[in-house]
Amino acid sequence: MTRPLTPRQQNVFDFIVKTMNELGYPPTRAEISRALGFRSPNAAEEHLRALERKGVIRVIRGTSRGIRLPAQEAEPQTAGDTPSDAASSQGLPIIGEVAAGSPILATEHIDRYCPLPPEYFTPRADYLLRVRGLSMQNIGILEGDLLAVHRTDRIRDGQIVVARLEDEVTVKRFHRQGHQVVLEAENPDFAPIEVDLRHQELEIEGIGVGVIRGGNGQALA
Repeated sequence: MTRPLTPRQQNVFDFIVKTMNELGYPPTRAEISRALGFRSPNAAEEHLRALERKGVIRVIRGTSRGIRLPAQEAEPQTAGDTPSDAASSQGLPIIGEVAAGSPILATEHIDRYCPLPPEYFTPRADYLLRVRGLSMQNIGILEGDLLAVHRTDRIRDGQIVVARLEDEVTVKRFHRQGHQVVLEAENPDFAPIEVDLRHQELEIEGIGVGVIRGGNGQALA
């Protein structure tokens, strides 16, 4: 028999469920700490471990939003269960400017929809992100292009990722060794971004799976 939750653990669990229901993804340790008045994200981490031991959540290590609800994972998926299904009837949402601190697929960020089906890309794309800047130009990701992004927690070293760091969203090549992550540009004019996961929040929004040149519908998968 599963041990009952303490009042504080119940508060943490309720906040996780509320966040996932409202935003579609789980909170970070820092967000839990702010919402419930903890002194540091470490306190939130301890509660998450306790909740995992009691079987009410599953924690995916190495990701800032790596919290899953086993009850939801066990439910069979229907056409409306995946983030991209709601948009697939209109095509892929094109994300323009992303406001600091807000979810990348918030309605106010969607410029329009592209008629390409998600399955055009492998793995399937969940949205298109309009590229700003020239930091990835040496691998053919240019200013004004649309980067097709697949939302996933599973990141391999060397992949092109969409990363959120301190409320800024950037496209870079991902490298990790222990607690250290390097977000590397593909342009020598741009210095790499170094992240210490022990002290900084880093969220991976997904991986790049293709490019639409100049946003004109000519896809380069």
